[in-house]
Amino acid sequence: MSAQRSAWLFLAPAAIVLGVFFLLPVIGAFVLSLTDYDLYALADIHNLRFVALGNYWTLLHRPLFWSALGHTVYFVAVGVPLSMVISLCAALLLHSPLARCKPFFRTALFAPVVTTVVAVAVVWRYLFNTKYGLVNYALGWIGLHPVDWLGDPHWAMPAIILFAVWKNFGYNMIILLAGLQAIPAELYEAARIDGASTWRQFRHITLPMLAPTLWMVGILTVSGYFQLFAEPYVITEGGPLQSTVSVLYLMYNEGFKWWNLGSASAIAFLLFLIMFVVTACMLRLGRKEAEA
Repeated sequence: MSAQRSAWLFLAPAAIVLGVFFLLPVIGAFVLSLTDYDLYALADIHNLRFVALGNYWTLLHRPLFWSALGHTVYFVAVGVPLSMVISLCAALLLHSPLARCKPFFRTALFAPVVTTVVAVAVVWRYLFNTKYGLVNYALGWIGLHPVDWLGDPHWAMPAIILFAVWKNFGYNMIILLAGLQAIPAELYEAARIDGASTWRQFRHITLPMLAPTLWMVGILTVSGYFQLFAEPYVITEGGPLQSTVSVLYLMYNEGFKWWNLGSASAIAFLLFLIMFVVTACMLRLGRKEAEA
């Protein structure tokens, strides 16, 4: 009994902090999502009304919400595989015995992760500039016409995806590199003795041994990419023609631009529900793959 009391005494500070700064705000946000809390309620609490699931019903019948969800799903569907492929390639190169100056390249490739989003986004806005951007300069150098990357609805989201992948792939690279280093070298030696090619070693040793790490990286990346906000907020401000408005960007506009805090809270919980379903499916699929 004394051991349990001691454990609870040690856990109490962390539990109190989590309760005050996480659990209570979540409960408060859920309560807000069931009301029409807006600018008028801020001025006078008597203007607050309980609308139950009215905010959720309104959002599900709102074209802009479905458009924002489509943009977010597009960002996740393209950005996550691209980010994981680049991260895996970078990790394989750094893990290769032919690589030189590994500490330097590890630091250089990881540096974008710890840089400020706003600062690097401003730089990328200049890179994608239609008139004097380096990207269009490179296209012109190989004989292609310049592209209005940030002004064309068809190219704005791909530009944001490229920026997000460059900004975040270093984090996954470090995790995958740790997974590669945990694979026993004896397996590769035995495969080489048996005459297995590099591709067969990668297919039958590296990928199966790295599968749990890949699933974890995939789940983390999906969860992070569903929370797309900073990139379109800084680079395109949701444009052009609302082609880069994400679910989180819509929530920000509802809450802090139009002061519809009830609707913004409902968007947050709908996004949480979507992320929960997607990650739960990925976890279940990963368990089935592990059992097989």
